[in-house]
Amino acid sequence: MSRSRFDIRAQPGFGFITLFTFFALYLPIAALVVYSFNGAESLSQWGGFSSRWFVAAWQNSAVQDAAIRSLVIALWAAGLATVAALMAALATTRTAPYRGQTLKYALINQPLMVPEIVTAVALLIVFSRIKVWTGYSGLGYLVLAHTAFCIPFAYLPIRARLESMDLTLERAAADLYATRWKTFRHVTLPLLRPAVIAGFMLAFVISLDDVVITEFVKSGGQDTLPTYMLGQLRRETTPEINAIATVFLALSTVLVVIFFFINRKKQ
Repeated sequence: MSRSRFDIRAQPGFGFITLFTFFALYLPIAALVVYSFNGAESLSQWGGFSSRWFVAAWQNSAVQDAAIRSLVIALWAAGLATVAALMAALATTRTAPYRGQTLKYALINQPLMVPEIVTAVALLIVFSRIKVWTGYSGLGYLVLAHTAFCIPFAYLPIRARLESMDLTLERAAADLYATRWKTFRHVTLPLLRPAVIAGFMLAFVISLDDVVITEFVKSGGQDTLPTYMLGQLRRETTPEINAIATVFLALSTVLVVIFFFINRKKQ
């Protein structure tokens, strides 16, 4: 007796639930984008279509400084996190199973499981002592804090790619007397490139978007774009905040599209 194959799409109400989910997810984003072109001074009134708030944000020196600072921190943090994640992924996959391997995996992904506020408070305590001892209060603390938080985001796609890779080519390179470094450089790394790029882009977006850790770790005058937006929301809300958020959305979309085409070309 043959059994019919289960198909979730054929279940009653599937279409309605799907449409409702997309509606609930994307309606607020659509409203944000629409009101970023609002010509009025207030978010509660529609004053006609206008790009004045994008121009105002572009000409705002505080927004420029915060945006440049956010990009610098995100690039450094994403780069360092990707390198650390790559080494950790190789160490936990290209080896025979050993006692404590699962514990290491859990420790690497600990920032994903612990509430972000806990990580932020812990970093605040540690960095505050270091600031007292060294007298240094630059952006290095934010870079280190973001790197620590972003490592598991870069680690997961790289580890997943390593676990699914066929070892035939790496073994062939070893049989041809290639050193481990040459095998990694000419065989493993090219095969890992899409995952490394994905890990970097994910870490970059996470760092660029972070508020909680940045708010706790930053010193005076070190606002990033998200913390600047949070401060403006506490004082006076204008469509300028919507314009900045729309640019954030556009940047994230561009990164996703770039990764899609890179991955498609690689395949």
